[in-house]
Amino acid sequence: MEIDLIFKIAGIGIIVAVLNLLLKKAERDEQALMVTIAGLIVVLGLIINEISELFDTIRAAFGL
Repeated sequence: MEIDLIFKIAGIGIIVAVLNLLLKKAERDEQALMVTIAGLIVVLGLIINEISELFDTIRAAFGL
């Protein structure tokens, strides 16, 4: 796993947390929830390749 990926995920998390806080203070709870879900989808999109590599490694280790 690359360290850049960890920094990207942390950056997205910080941005989503700040936006979520601002939207909740402005009483826009629905938009805050959508920002959180969008952040989760972006992070999952970033790590899907790493998950694929993990499954390939497990498959190779057990000879499947």
